[in-house]
Amino acid sequence: MQDHKHKHFSSRMGIKIPVLILLALTMKADGRSGRRTEIRYDPTWESLDSRPLPTWYDEAKIGVFVSWGVFSVPSFGNEWFWEFWQGQRIPEYVQYMQDNYKPDFTYADFASDFTAEFYDAEAWAELFEASGAKYTIFITKHHGGFCNWATNVSFNWNSMMVGPKRDIVGEMAQALKSKTDIHLGLYHSMYEWFHPLYLQDKANNYTTTKFPEQKTIPELYELVNTYEPDLLWSDGDWEAPDTYWGSKEFLAWLYNDSPVKDTAVVNDRWGKGDVCYHGGYLTCADRFNPGVLQPRKWEGGLTIDKRSWGFRREAVLDDFLTIEEIITRLVEVVSCGGNLAINVSPTKYGMISPIFEERLRQMGEWLKVNGEAIYSSKPWVAQNDTVTPGVWYTQRAGTVYAIVLKWPQPGQLILRSALPKSGMKVSLLGYTEGPFSWQNASPNGISITIPPIPVNQMPCQWAWVFAMA
Repeated sequence: MQDHKHKHFSSRMGIKIPVLILLALTMKADGRSGRRTEIRYDPTWESLDSRPLPTWYDEAKIGVFVSWGVFSVPSFGNEWFWEFWQGQRIPEYVQYMQDNYKPDFTYADFASDFTAEFYDAEAWAELFEASGAKYTIFITKHHGGFCNWATNVSFNWNSMMVGPKRDIVGEMAQALKSKTDIHLGLYHSMYEWFHPLYLQDKANNYTTTKFPEQKTIPELYELVNTYEPDLLWSDGDWEAPDTYWGSKEFLAWLYNDSPVKDTAVVNDRWGKGDVCYHGGYLTCADRFNPGVLQPRKWEGGLTIDKRSWGFRREAVLDDFLTIEEIITRLVEVVSCGGNLAINVSPTKYGMISPIFEERLRQMGEWLKVNGEAIYSSKPWVAQNDTVTPGVWYTQRAGTVYAIVLKWPQPGQLILRSALPKSGMKVSLLGYTEGPFSWQNASPNGISITIPPIPVNQMPCQWAWVFAMA
């Protein structure tokens, strides 16, 4: 178990929690001094959910999810390869191994081929910055348990001891913090499919807590104290309640006393039944896209490869989202108050394939023109237009933006949900030839007259933004 360099006490669950937390949770405000005391959070959802979401996250709107690990070596099916092969024994995975590997081959044998020889964290950071993303969700450990950092918790099943022999997470953290303004976010799976301590706790119906005590919680402390991420994206929580994981105690420390207590953002995957209810923001389900305004801040994941989060060698062109599909999802998500986390799948040798790179750079090109309708925007009174399909709205600083997914023909755009006002100017972001004329539409909304625009003066290739101010 990792040495956190301060004493511990044992909770009723048996999970060791730093004394620092106990002291923090028992501190009382000094009413006699008249000094304003710092807000402290208790290890209860009522208290933890009351913490305001740090503003940077809502303003960011776009993150890059990076799914990379030992599963990138077989690179077949998806990132659940080990579970599908030896857990659920899905026939196509079993047959793949029989056809391509010797009978005694184990999943652990894949680790030595997780070579990452072309992994260049600074090149990745440049790509993420060019994409317009403002934060990452970089994988530290998936459900197979392999750790992509120099951990003291997982002996010989980490990227420093086998495979790359490098601190993959550390290199990414350094590149982002030294070369960009992108917020470092880290993905971490709480459970592991085949870890003996977890399987023992599971057999005991989670009345024992050896696995979170010796593995999950120490890893989380180590990641936060070592790399100081602004975001923790938890996963693998769904089989056991948060009382088993010790999630609430960890989050109380994160919010009260960690080195990122003021900036840290977390998602909602901290125990069975918590998803879509508790945490810093809601993910609800993979690839979540409700299509309507949500009462709480949320995030939708999106995989460029429609079938997998991890790299697949058998993928064909039709499996990848087009840039039009990506921008459509981005616009829908942001209009409904969400953030978009777009996933890329690096190869075992450390390259982000050209098709992923192209999609990210195309998204960045679009955002250079239209970013003011996305970053720091807020949902408007209407999310999409009631008459013209493919029109989504955002607002920012007194300006309403109508994001049009299909160029209007024949030169007239009717926005039934727009609210006309005296002196309002309508312009096209990135177009320099002045405002467009408009008139009240019947029975409501506005009708915008769009003059012929030469192809070489069109501000972008996909999705156009009309600003009304």
